[in-house]
Amino acid sequence: MSKPYTIRPIEEDDFSAWLPLWEGYNAFYGRSGPTALSMYIIQTTWQRFFDAYEPVHALVAEQDGNLLGLAHYLFHRSTIQIEPSCYLQDLFTDESARGQGVGRALIEAVYQAAESAGCRRVYWHTHETNATAMRLYDKLAEKSGFIVYRKSLA
Repeated sequence: MSKPYTIRPIEEDDFSAWLPLWEGYNAFYGRSGPTALSMYIIQTTWQRFFDAYEPVHALVAEQDGNLLGLAHYLFHRSTIQIEPSCYLQDLFTDESARGQGVGRALIEAVYQAAESAGCRRVYWHTHETNATAMRLYDKLAEKSGFIVYRKSLA
């Protein structure tokens, strides 16, 4: 039985369908209204997906011409291994498509892309209150035990 959707790299024509997913993801993490990302950041992020010199990539889940989900990931160097690492920065599935395996399929596609790029690991963060997503993540990866600290500099 085939999937009711496909996972594929993002295309330049996808912007108008990608943007609502991106806005939904940001709203989930409290970046909406006055704290929303500026159009400059959104456009710059979008352009990076298509710049061969940028390590930022995007995949989407598509069904019948509609985008159901997105995954943004990047490759970077590490001080503890020679091979690059892959950071799955953003993962989001439209509410109407949740529970259909879209998130799992996007993560597995990132795994494949990372392996093809010679990465030895894929990792990501989620908010401690994101229990629904963590139920999936617990099936696909192991918790590292690390806690993230950050300080805004601007």
